[in-house]
Amino acid sequence: MTLLNKDEQKQVAAAIAAVERETDAELVTVLARRADDYSYIPRLWAAVLALVLPGVVNYFGNWLSAHNLLLVQWACFIVLSLLFRSPPLLTRMIPRSVRQWRASGLARRQFLEQNLHHTVGETGMLIFVSEAEHYVEILVDRGISSRIPDATWQEIIDAFTDHVKAGRTLQGFLECIEACGRHLKQHVPATHGRNELSDHLVILD
Repeated sequence: MTLLNKDEQKQVAAAIAAVERETDAELVTVLARRADDYSYIPRLWAAVLALVLPGVVNYFGNWLSAHNLLLVQWACFIVLSLLFRSPPLLTRMIPRSVRQWRASGLARRQFLEQNLHHTVGETGMLIFVSEAEHYVEILVDRGISSRIPDATWQEIIDAFTDHVKAGRTLQGFLECIEACGRHLKQHVPATHGRNELSDHLVILD
């Protein structure tokens, strides 16, 4: 999985700048490789299987001594811990609800860390993507949500999510920014030339 290169990041920044010339909204885009390293997941599964599998085998065969059973459990835990850290396996082992929860939490932390709640007129907007989780979220401050219903963004989020799943993250960003811009220009038109926040894409690698 490769995050956007410098040229692609410049395209995202240019798209944001174009939208912000026609709206008071302050757009910030964040792209994360993954919302969490989920390091506890492989160890948890490995520990459960290391406790269960050797015991089951020994129960039916009864050929391991207590000492050997302990050695097999240790070996099983170490091997499975390393095996389960493989990204394809790890992704399948994490419940979708956990992945969504971690990505959603990171999106909300980024909204605060990027100071989107401190803009003049409360017109901050975050477009957040976590590639590993195929997660997209749009968060807006009260100055926007009071004029545009939150449900407005769902169709845009769904389209962007499809792009992320297909590996077209850049295209997703550009189309999302353009689509958001159409709503913002209509409901939160530009009344000043101030640019409070940076237009560059924030990368969390």
